Amino acid sequence: MYTVTNRIKVKKGFAKKMAPRFTQPGPLLTFKGFRKVEVLVSEQFEDYDEMSVVMYWDTLEDFKAWRDSETFREAHKRPGNGGGESPTIDNVVVIAEVASILENK
Repeated sequence: MYTVTNRIKVKKGFAKKMAPRFTQPGPLLTFKGFRKVEVLVSEQFEDYDEMSVVMYWDTLEDFKAWRDSETFREAHKRPGNGGGESPTIDNVVVIAEVASILENK
C-alpha cells in the first residue's frame, strides 16, 4: 500500500474551511486501488495553517493512473475564471510505501 500526502500551507483560518472539499464523494471513489483519504489540520504554526491530505492507494501504479487522468485535471481546476486570491501559500507532495502498521482492532 502507498500513501500520497499533499502538505498544503494555507492562510490562517482557512484549513478547516477547505478540508471538507477533499473528502466529498465523487469520481475518485471509482478509481482502481483507491482506499481512502484523510485530511489532517494543524493550527500550531504562527503564520499559516497546514493541511495534510493523505490518500491511500493499493499500488503506486493505481495512484499514477488517477494522477494522469482527466478526472484529476478537472478536480484541480480553480472554480470560475480562476479569479480571486488563493488561500494556498505552498505545498509539497510526499509519496511513501507503507512499511509497517500497528492497529487496535
